[in-house]
Amino acid sequence: MREPPVKKILYWCGECNVPLIGKTCGCGAEGHPIPLLQPYDIRPALEHDRQILARLLRERYGTDSLPSVILLNKTGGIDRKDLVIANGGRFGWLSFDPGHRRYEFELVFDALPSMLPLITKNILRLDQLKGAGEDVRNGKRIGGKKYPASGNITDGGVVVTWDGYAGVGVSTKGIVKVKEVGKVSPANVSDPGWEEVISRNRYHLKNLERNAIRFIRQQADHAQCVNISFSGGKDSTAVKELARRAGFEDTYFVDTGMEFPETLEFVRSLSIKTILHGKDFWREVNRHGPPRKDDRWCCEHLKLAPVKKWLAGKGECITIQGNRWYESFARAGLPPAVKNPYHPAQTNISPIRNWRALEVFLYIWWRQIPCNPLYEKGLERVGCWMCPAMLESEFEYVRTAHPDLYREWMAFLKEWFGKRGGASRSLETGAWRWKTLPPKMRGNDE
Repeated sequence: MREPPVKKILYWCGECNVPLIGKTCGCGAEGHPIPLLQPYDIRPALEHDRQILARLLRERYGTDSLPSVILLNKTGGIDRKDLVIANGGRFGWLSFDPGHRRYEFELVFDALPSMLPLITKNILRLDQLKGAGEDVRNGKRIGGKKYPASGNITDGGVVVTWDGYAGVGVSTKGIVKVKEVGKVSPANVSDPGWEEVISRNRYHLKNLERNAIRFIRQQADHAQCVNISFSGGKDSTAVKELARRAGFEDTYFVDTGMEFPETLEFVRSLSIKTILHGKDFWREVNRHGPPRKDDRWCCEHLKLAPVKKWLAGKGECITIQGNRWYESFARAGLPPAVKNPYHPAQTNISPIRNWRALEVFLYIWWRQIPCNPLYEKGLERVGCWMCPAMLESEFEYVRTAHPDLYREWMAFLKEWFGKRGGASRSLETGAWRWKTLPPKMRGNDE
């Protein structure tokens, strides 16, 4: 499949210290490029993300000082793994270990100019690494090498300093692997907020809105049946507003019976008139077993079927939806308009298919549209509270905020797998989400 024209670069204005959704800033300066990692989606670090980062920084490096504007670039991993971007460059790596049920953070070299003056813990002098000082004096590279460390150094990220130079590394059982070193000069950078980011990107936001509205009208203006598919998530929230500005407001929401309580409350606050319901989840799950990433029978029974029934007799219909290229590999080739294979009389159009999560959030904030509160709680995506597509890091929110729901689901899984000889370890690590484990999960479930 040919890759769609996704944006693989993030531009950042060094003058204003803000991320850009185009190449130029509202101040007139041109942004410098920051290469992104697949799937190239970036999103703002919200309240829960910031709390995690501040805690991990404080525990490991002795400071919880964070820039106001932080972005997260989702990357591949066993569970959650984000490249953290701040102050115009890479800042660190944030990941979740599903086996130990904990978050981990590792500072990267590009963060040192702004962070070095603040770091008070796990910062080592060069002479604390046996042999490193001698290598430096002899002109040898120390990046990529391992050195025994003196003193009690706990496992995790460390910073090494000497004579105006600094480096980052990782300590494991008293051995420090130095990853990257170089000359470091303390940088005094401004600390704008998201209001400034919106202001500097206003021109680009207006263009995104204008193009999306034009597209919706081109596709739907002469159709007799037009509606908006609303999931309760950020993407459909943005699309609902774009459709309203294009002149369309007939919105439907499918309640699968497994929605987060927060999502249902959010939907009620919007006074959406058409609420559809699928089959009873618990009856179906006892017949088919738990939904998996490689067997999502639930989508057909709980989401597609009630829509098909509702649309029956309406004739050809245009549905405006919030699907985006960057969400998954399955949607990476999403065309602007496509017939629904499950219901050919329905044509789904995707006006924000080329938007990243950053554009979606900036648009919502710019237009001051209410948004599902679950994003501030640490969820990257909003769906059923036990969806197999959910990360284990997100399922932690279910465990802490909705312990009754968590216990209900874990009890079902334990009984289901217990009758079939399944390992309890698969429940603890989230391996139940696959019928056939992918390579990245096989070692984690052993």
